[in-house]
Amino acid sequence: MADTAEGGAMRRGRNETEEERADRMWQELIQEVRVAQMGVQILFGFLLTVVFTAKYENLSGTDQTIYLVTVVLGACATGALIGPVSLHRLVSGRRVKPQAVQLASRLTLLGLVLLLATTTSSLLLILRVATHDGFVPYLVAGVVAWYLLCWFVLPLWTRHRYTSR
Repeated sequence: MADTAEGGAMRRGRNETEEERADRMWQELIQEVRVAQMGVQILFGFLLTVVFTAKYENLSGTDQTIYLVTVVLGACATGALIGPVSLHRLVSGRRVKPQAVQLASRLTLLGLVLLLATTTSSLLLILRVATHDGFVPYLVAGVVAWYLLCWFVLPLWTRHRYTSR
């Protein structure tokens, strides 16, 4: 929608107050977080069970280190992606929704970066154990490049390409 602003210049966007915008952005953010939360919680749950399997004892020291790093990254990703829910609950009714949306958005982005790291290290561990082949780092690098393209490059390109100046 385009409106005429003061001075006759055209402006784009919604005609909403700061509070209405914060409410809309919060709803959009919480929907995005739900998707990411589900994925990270399932991944983290599976990671927690690995240490209790017989196979864990047979892992090399390097693979056990990769596993421990992966679990810690998964815990951090879970914390960052659940953080917006706690933030909302603790500041609800305090008239700080625009600031809460901004902070929750940053926590979500951090959670996505941590989820990327968790998924990468999980893939590295699984492929190292499954194949013991030298191509594993290249395969993992290819998957990471794909994640970066899908999760960050395309959205940032879209934002740059289609955001009016």
